[in-house]
Amino acid sequence: MANVALRNVQKTYPGSVEAIKGISFEVDDGQFCVLVGPSGCGKSTLLRMVAGLETITSGEIDIGGRIVNQIEPAERDIAMVFQNYALYPHMSVYNNMAYGLRNRGMPKGEIDSRVQEAARILEIGPMLDRKPRQLSGGQRQRVAMGRAIVRQPKVFLFDEPLSNLDAKLRLAMRVEIRKLQRRLQTTSIYVTHDQLEAMTLADILVVMNGGQVEQIGNPLAIYQKPVTTFVASFIGAPPMNLIRLPDSDVKLEAAGVEAGILGIRPEDLLMSNDAAPAGGIVLDLNVEAIERVGAETYLYGVRTQQGDTPAVSAKPGELPPGEILVRIPGQSGPAIGERIRAVATGEKLHLFSADGRKRINP
Repeated sequence: MANVALRNVQKTYPGSVEAIKGISFEVDDGQFCVLVGPSGCGKSTLLRMVAGLETITSGEIDIGGRIVNQIEPAERDIAMVFQNYALYPHMSVYNNMAYGLRNRGMPKGEIDSRVQEAARILEIGPMLDRKPRQLSGGQRQRVAMGRAIVRQPKVFLFDEPLSNLDAKLRLAMRVEIRKLQRRLQTTSIYVTHDQLEAMTLADILVVMNGGQVEQIGNPLAIYQKPVTTFVASFIGAPPMNLIRLPDSDVKLEAAGVEAGILGIRPEDLLMSNDAAPAGGIVLDLNVEAIERVGAETYLYGVRTQQGDTPAVSAKPGELPPGEILVRIPGQSGPAIGERIRAVATGEKLHLFSADGRKRINP
């Protein structure tokens, strides 16, 4: 096992296209790090740079105390699990898992021991004689992970390994990957565009946007204290409501705040007929749409405001101007067309600078 450190890593393509804009962070020995962000933000490019499949323009990549910038992928002591499984269709499961070890000249007995142990861990022992075409998507992904496990590398790299699976299987495999990583205690870097996947898997979360890091830290801490409006809207489902200030219909009592952007998570808005609590807000809404998803209900309300200042939000999950989302428990609630009042206490509010690039309140 080993730690992984990136120091001011940059990637520029011909034509001065900056894909990675000076990224630095460290993954400690045994940690599970998740790179998350929208399509095109550079997360897969960054992972491929760690793997050695992409050259870096400048900066350093350190794996286990060794700078690997000029070291070939096969010499970096990493194992990678790809989105498309990349299994050899003409080989059995056993031979797919054993192939890389044979190429390294490992003794037959050691190869068999490693393959059998990985198959036991992943519960694919009865499938070792099958070909990939005889397996389900989830089983193929287990084989791909088994091929990585038998290497016993210093670092696992995962490039959106669950994106080809259906929702139910993704949930099951997500749990299995996390259990497996905790059992093996191998340093891991995992790429996904799914923020829920990122939140549930990560020890350390790296939120990326436009080739740079927006925020790094514990997933729950990032959810509770996003430092930009991008992070606020990207991490959390449904996304945070974002409202530009000053706004005549938002009764904000937080002293000294005259401009900027106010964020409120849908679950922090409570239906009430009361006035705004001290330091909090009140929003009067007309309910225009309702989504009942079982244990909770989403209310989409349009603010009954006199002015023309719209609500604003950042992609992805962008809400139409003027619309506010309220999440309430259970399946009952107001009907479409009803008017409701939603309130939030001061400690549930998130305040950002007018450009959305800086958090104002602690």
